[in-house]
Amino acid sequence: MYKRIRDLREDNDLTQKQIANMLNCSQQVYSNYELGQRDIPTTILIKIAEIYDVSIDYILERTNKQNINR
Repeated sequence: MYKRIRDLREDNDLTQKQIANMLNCSQQVYSNYELGQRDIPTTILIKIAEIYDVSIDYILERTNKQNINR
């Protein structure tokens, strides 16, 4: 899951700081999410899915389909 959120961010040409601002957290906290050093709260997971318009199952690597509606 951690690699997947990093890949999504990089694929969208966003910095950790930009995503952290969207999530209302510090860049360090967001970096810890990507590194797997901090659990991602459910509310943050939902926001990440909304930002990238992907399913939570995709982020959790339960599927390779980014969005179930596509």
